[in-house]
Amino acid sequence: MVRIGIFGGTFDPIHVGHLVAAVNARHALGLDKVLMVVANEPWQKVGERAVTPARDRLAVVEAAVASCEGIEASSIEVDRGGVSYTADTVEELRRASPDTHLYLVVGADVVGGLDSWERLDAVRSTVTLVAVNRPGARSVELGPDGPLSAWRAVSIEMPALEISSTDLRCRAATGRPLDFLVPDAAIRVIRERGLYALDR
Repeated sequence: MVRIGIFGGTFDPIHVGHLVAAVNARHALGLDKVLMVVANEPWQKVGERAVTPARDRLAVVEAAVASCEGIEASSIEVDRGGVSYTADTVEELRRASPDTHLYLVVGADVVGGLDSWERLDAVRSTVTLVAVNRPGARSVELGPDGPLSAWRAVSIEMPALEISSTDLRCRAATGRPLDFLVPDAAIRVIRERGLYALDR
């Protein structure tokens, strides 16, 4: 059975912390590939702040993963348009490949907010949840009394990397370096498209 990881996000912009989480999930669980699913219109961010256009974010992700074996950019939510919900993406992937085992990769910080997700039961019945724990942060409890007791769930560890997309947007806007925080190919796309510039 093909095993596919789904790692969704705004990726505004994607950075090495995202890639390290994806690579570690793929290795730890023996996944055939991990899809970096770029949200078209992330419902959590609506009204919170301006989000870079989806096609620009997708182009940066495509550049970032181009040389990462087993990690692929996915335009499924951008192509679908509208507000992006994980339930829709999981359903679409399941229809396209019914025999595929889907793993939904999320940061440990996301686990506490899962109850607010659209059609959560449909997601829970379709995927194995992968909680990514970072050293120094509170780990997710997987036992019968933990927040994921109703899920098929596993947890993995990744190295401690304190990188913030908010900080990266600020760095790009003020001309500070993104080197070693964002893959070189992704930095080139950010600069070519003038993303995050203060005068946009």
